[in-house]
Amino acid sequence: MTKPLKTALLIDDCEATNFLHQMVLESSGFVEQIVTKYNGKEAIDYLKTAVDGEYPRPELVFLDINMPVMNGWEFLDQYDLLEDNQKAGVVVVMLTTSFNPADEKHAREIRQISNFQNKPLTEEKLRKVIEDCFPGLLENSITR
Repeated sequence: MTKPLKTALLIDDCEATNFLHQMVLESSGFVEQIVTKYNGKEAIDYLKTAVDGEYPRPELVFLDINMPVMNGWEFLDQYDLLEDNQKAGVVVVMLTTSFNPADEKHAREIRQISNFQNKPLTEEKLRKVIEDCFPGLLENSITR
């Protein structure tokens, strides 16, 4: 039986958006732990912080584009610079309010981005991400 993902990381500066997305993730049963960071710098700092010699390495990251301090594009540039033991087979989903076709085109050109979605995260959008990137998890999903 396939276990749920250990950790998902939400990177978005909007508290209400993070709350909504956390509820979707929690109700899905796909993720054990959800970590929220409010900009790219907070997220990079989190990924660089080892606990008992282990880095967090979330399996799934939902990343906003437009944020203060460090935006989504800058986060991806900094993520690329992390040591290999600070990153894993992470699936990054660009989750944004941007309807600018240039943003989606740019996102599809970046190898770290597995999926591009418009906010809000819904159960259907999450299922599509899980289906495409973690197909074994669907066997354990809660059907509604």
